Amino acid sequence: TYHELIMTTKEYMSCVTAVDGEWLAEMGPMFFTVKESYKTRILQRQHEKEERAKMEEQMKQKQMEMETTQRSGLLAVLKEHSAAKKLQSNILTPGLTPKSTPRRTPLRVGL
Repeated sequence: TYHELIMTTKEYMSCVTAVDGEWLAEMGPMFFTVKESYKTRILQRQHEKEERAKMEEQMKQKQMEMETTQRSGLLAVLKEHSAAKKLQSNILTPGLTPKSTPRRTPLRVGL
């Protein structure tokens, strides 16, 4: 900050303050932007590419984990189903063959 007093036919006092360009971009982004140098832009792009590659690798790993958990879940369900079928007993009725209709249909009441 600079303060000075100028003596002419009238007295003037001026106050001058140094302003950093980043402050303008921070306080008024709709009016001001800070242009980055060529090297920083290249470094930023490289950093973004590295981050993108890391994220893609993490996505692949998560997808593989999900697939393995789904497969193990399906295998567990199939094992439970096969074990339940083994425990299931069939009821046999004399004179009936499996999946056949009864010889006598029941009486219908109310018709």
